[in-house]
Amino acid sequence: MSAPNLVNVSTITAKSVQANLGTTLTTEILANAGSSGKVFKVNNIIVANIDGTNAVDISVFITKSGGSPIAIASTISCPADATLVVVNKDTGLYLEEGDNIEAGAGANSDATITINYEELS
Repeated sequence: MSAPNLVNVSTITAKSVQANLGTTLTTEILANAGSSGKVFKVNNIIVANIDGTNAVDISVFITKSGGSPIAIASTISCPADATLVVVNKDTGLYLEEGDNIEAGAGANSDATITINYEELS
C-alpha cells in the first residue's frame, strides 16, 4: 500500500457517489481499495432526509485500513425534508488506501447520502 505523494499527483478525477441509507449503520458507501495507488479527497458529504413528516437520525463513520469505524457524525437528528452537511470543503478529509466511509440512518429508506470527492493518483 503506497498512496501517491500529493506533490507529484498526475491525475485528479472528480467523482460522486450516492446511496439510500438503511438502518445498518456500517453500510459501506465509499471505499478506497487497499491496492488502488490513489488517495480520495472527500470534499463534502451531504445527507438528505426524504421523509416528508419525520426527522431521522444520521450516523457517518470513517474506517481506517484494518481498523474499527470511527464516528464523524453520530445519531444527528435531521428534520423532515432537510439536509445535513456532515463534511464540507472547509473540513474535507482524505481516504488513504484501504479506508472507507460507512453510514446509516435511524429509519430504513428515509435518507440519502451524497459524497463528492476527488481521486488523486
